[in-house]
Amino acid sequence: MKSEDRRYIWQVKAWPRWAYDRQRLAPLLAQVHRAQGHLLGRMHDLGLDLRDQATLRVLTEDVLKTSEIEGEKLDPVSVRSSIARRLGVDIGALAPTDRQVDGVVDMVLDATQRHHEILTAERLFGWHAALFPTGYSSLTKIRVGQWRDDAHGPMQVVSGPLHRQKVHYEAPPAHQLEAEMLDFLNWFNGDQHDDPVIKAGLAHLWFVTIHPFDDGNGRIARAVGDMALARAERSTQRYYSLSAQIQRERNDYYDRLEAAQKGEMDVSGWLAWFLGCLLRAVQGAEETLAQVLAKARFWQHWAGIPMNDRQIKLLNKLLDGFDGKLTSSKWAAIGKCSQDTALRDITELLERGVLERSAASGRSTRYELASVGNQV
Repeated sequence: MKSEDRRYIWQVKAWPRWAYDRQRLAPLLAQVHRAQGHLLGRMHDLGLDLRDQATLRVLTEDVLKTSEIEGEKLDPVSVRSSIARRLGVDIGALAPTDRQVDGVVDMVLDATQRHHEILTAERLFGWHAALFPTGYSSLTKIRVGQWRDDAHGPMQVVSGPLHRQKVHYEAPPAHQLEAEMLDFLNWFNGDQHDDPVIKAGLAHLWFVTIHPFDDGNGRIARAVGDMALARAERSTQRYYSLSAQIQRERNDYYDRLEAAQKGEMDVSGWLAWFLGCLLRAVQGAEETLAQVLAKARFWQHWAGIPMNDRQIKLLNKLLDGFDGKLTSSKWAAIGKCSQDTALRDITELLERGVLERSAASGRSTRYELASVGNQV
């Protein structure tokens, strides 16, 4: 193929022999390793229960954000319950879940909790089937648990209105997929000289460049990347969410992917961005750690105060980051009780100093954790 006819990286003669500037990436890679070591050290000093709570919080965010990147909103309570049920973490009463939530959870947990097991085509097919339990993506029937066949034309990543779509990328044709995925899986499961963190960045880019499925490629690519990171850290417990950081930098993420997929085999630019994004994710995990510790200290402080199950449930919701402001009406709805019972619950906690009225209350009184609870 003449160079002027080539548009995408998989059409380069050297594909898929990746290249990158080790000297350029070395300082950033060292920063990532230091940040990972610092975070893992801090988490190791916590008890097992707190580590489990941190992992639950991070995995919940990971599942929510990897779906949100694709424009799909999942219910946070259902996601948290699904993960807690599978990990055996006690969070009290578990909310009902659905097949859509459970499918994403199953994929993320399989990738991270069983990271040491070989990645195969059949395993990827299982992940894909879990993401699309009905066999449909929105209203479109897709090939589930098998590579795409391009029956309706080449696989393209597009944006814009239906009749004026911009093509950002076109993946390798379907007849190449068996060979492409065999190369990828042999590389992923083999021992290379690449740093394991670099390997995670390459795996993410390589998989999403092949784009082997009709849909779900981005979510599966991020799961493959998380699997590589779990292997690098030799840990099933996750204390940071790369997907959450990618969601925060979503536009840049797509721009960097497109640039790499239209470039040459030297992907130093993509890897520099990936390492920077990963570093920001690890550094941002300090907030997760602070929230877990604050919750533990809160319950230590109020351990001697009698509370009913509804009060414990609602306080935990506040500690886990309640969406919006807490009112007596919301208390009644979440606690599945009458308005009178909700007011009685709240009044008891106000009198004991656990809750206080919010200074920003409008027409309806709002409540928040008392400052003494946040200072323990």
